[in-house]
Amino acid sequence: MSTTVVSVAIAYHSGYGHTTRMAESVEEGVRSVAGATAGTVRLDDLTEEDWARLDAADAIVFGSPTYMGSASPVFHAFAAASSERWYGQRWKDKVAAGFTTSGSPSGDKLNTLQYFTVFAAQHGMHWVNLDLLPGDTENDPNRLGGWLGAMGRCPVDQGPESMPKGDLLTAAHLGRRVAGHARLLRTARTLATA
Repeated sequence: MSTTVVSVAIAYHSGYGHTTRMAESVEEGVRSVAGATAGTVRLDDLTEEDWARLDAADAIVFGSPTYMGSASPVFHAFAAASSERWYGQRWKDKVAAGFTTSGSPSGDKLNTLQYFTVFAAQHGMHWVNLDLLPGDTENDPNRLGGWLGAMGRCPVDQGPESMPKGDLLTAAHLGRRVAGHARLLRTARTLATA
């Protein structure tokens, strides 16, 4: 049996590089799934080619640092600019998920993930959650105990290389989960039209 090929776009903004590390881990997780391809789209310098990649993807994973209790201003500008896609229903029935980072253990990251879910719902997308039990140590997946998406803590006095292993493992797990759901949905659609 042939493997269904799916593409996942990781649309994110990173202020200092910590969110980039999470995006790279999501991408690594996606690529670990047979038949899944992944690519990142940086939101601070979107091109028409980037918009076309998002439109063509089977799944979009949204990422942003949490600033002042929500996604970054760059992400909010991207969301506003996506209204043309919303009006044309271009992202309807795609798989969606999200990840965020902040300097403090809570940092209102949950609010950012909730913002992503509403954004995805407005586009008619299917949200994929994390499905992990909470971890106990800094090296465990889901050490911050979130379920709506992947959360990371980036120590504000350290660079991106300081991202805890558990947070990167959580992001990779999310990537695998998104790719798996996108593949299931693509397979079901193919069978439904056969």
